[in-house]
Amino acid sequence: MYAIRDTDFSSEWKFTMSRSSGKGGQNVNKLSTKVELHFDYLNSNLLAAEQKELVAKKLGGFINKEGILKIVSQEDRSQLLNKRNTIEKFYELLEKAFKKKKKRIPTKRSKQSKEKRLKAKKINSEKKKTRSNKGF
Repeated sequence: MYAIRDTDFSSEWKFTMSRSSGKGGQNVNKLSTKVELHFDYLNSNLLAAEQKELVAKKLGGFINKEGILKIVSQEDRSQLLNKRNTIEKFYELLEKAFKKKKKRIPTKRSKQSKEKRLKAKKINSEKKKTRSNKGF
């Protein structure tokens, strides 16, 4: 499997900047430091068909009605840092989406663990029996 970070998606990204909320004092009112990264994954030339399906399935919460993957960052006071954050988030999300899930190998409980569980249940049961109202 190739590393997704080796692919340069910069030609397919579109950035929009707007005023941010949060820390920054008067900067918040004057400067556009919030950065939104838009990626039209359906029309991407860099993703294969199966990768596009994975993006649609696993990153549905980041995709709007027009089919655009949208990532937002407004944590920092600097537009440049927020832009870097969105790019980093983009690559992390794609890596997460393309990562194959390990198949679970079913296992059985050991005899000792079963006995331990039953013993604990019995102790708990006895504890609750002593709480019952007797003669009140």
